[in-house]
Amino acid sequence: QTQLVESGGGFVQSGGSLNLTCTASGYALSHFAIGWFRRPPGKERERVSCISMSGADAYYEDSVKGRATISRDNTQKKAYLQLTNLKPEDTGVYLCTVGSNWCGMDWWGKGTLVNVSS
Repeated sequence: QTQLVESGGGFVQSGGSLNLTCTASGYALSHFAIGWFRRPPGKERERVSCISMSGADAYYEDSVKGRATISRDNTQKKAYLQLTNLKPEDTGVYLCTVGSNWCGMDWWGKGTLVNVSS
C-alpha cells in the first residue's frame, strides 16, 4: 500500500519555526522527486519547495526563500521541510507529493496544518 503521511504541523506564533516531515510507505522513494505544497485558507494550492531524487537540487518559492530548507532521507523514506521566521501568510495545509516529474505531483499526502498567529 502506497502512502504519504505528513506530520509536524501545529500552531505557532509569528517568528517561530516548524519542522515538517513526510513519511512514505510503499514507495522506492529514491526513484522520485519530492515537493512540498501548501493550501492557504480560501486559496488555491501553491508550490513551496522541491527536491530532486538525489537531493542535490532544491528549489524554493520566493515567498519562503531564505526561511525554508528542504531535505530528504531516501533510506528512511522521509522528506523534511524546515520553516523558520514563520509569518501569518505561511498559514495553510502543507502537503507532500512525490512523482517522476520535477516536484513530484503524482501522489499526494493528506497534509498537515500550519497555523501562524501574529
